[in-house]
Amino acid sequence: MKTFAIIGAAGFIAPRHMKAIRDTENVLLTAFDKSDSVGVMDSYFPEANFFTEFERFDRHVDKLRREGNQVDYVSICSPNYLHDAHIRFGLRSHAHVICEKPLVLNPWNIDALSEIESETGKRVYNILQLRLHPSLVALKRKIEEGPADKIYDVDLSYITSRGKWYNISWKGDVSKSGGIATNIGIHFFDALTWIFGPVKRNIVHLHEANSAAGYLDLKRARVRWFLSTDFNTLPEEAKLRNKRTYRSLQMEGEEIEFSDGFTDLHTQSYQHILDGNGFGLSEAYPSIEIAHNIRTAPIAGLTGDYHPFAKRTLEKV
Repeated sequence: MKTFAIIGAAGFIAPRHMKAIRDTENVLLTAFDKSDSVGVMDSYFPEANFFTEFERFDRHVDKLRREGNQVDYVSICSPNYLHDAHIRFGLRSHAHVICEKPLVLNPWNIDALSEIESETGKRVYNILQLRLHPSLVALKRKIEEGPADKIYDVDLSYITSRGKWYNISWKGDVSKSGGIATNIGIHFFDALTWIFGPVKRNIVHLHEANSAAGYLDLKRARVRWFLSTDFNTLPEEAKLRNKRTYRSLQMEGEEIEFSDGFTDLHTQSYQHILDGNGFGLSEAYPSIEIAHNIRTAPIAGLTGDYHPFAKRTLEKV
């Protein structure tokens, strides 16, 4: 049985990590969040110690180690811009680290973390759960077994409506979230490069606070992508069905169904890591680089091969 600590216990994603720790038959010893809205812990680990001051949490983790009750893993569910610092804390506490995506905001942060991994002998793992999704695993196998010279046409659309709170929170601050491409697109960029290979060209057609679109020229695919948190960008059929989320991945005009099957992917990710097969810094690097380049790229406008949702978005402005 392994021991865990969680940073960001009050966050939206934290319960999935708590469930994963419990379902893999391990134990949460302690948790930290500056917010004390962590009643969800009662459903998983009511006996875990909890701190709202990082200094006291730090002292407790160190005390556990010195008493021979070392924390084996630190799970990080904090806001994106804090991941780098919290990963460093975990490594320097002589623990392995499991971090939510995005692992960090900038590619050079990964280089520094790699040095600390070498210094401490501990590993950093990123939750890249789409790599475990059965539909996407099958798609990757299909591409690998298909014609080696085939270049596929792919359209990715992901709209997850958010209320007015979103732009007021840290998620609406590019310096803290990395912007929409990082905050909601990172795991899709990871899955696409995992399936279709590295980026040859990265063009951004649209980049606003709540919507972004562009084109990725990958080794095995031409990808038009669109991301949004704006309810108004939803297709009419989704609105008529009272849906606030729309997810679509099409290859050669055929829909790749992956809407279901997300329920236990965090638990599977944890088991994958505990079995010695987790996704580390090198696996996280390509998607971090893509998102960073999108964040800093000049806007091409509606030229070339752009996603049709980009035009519709601009027309509604």
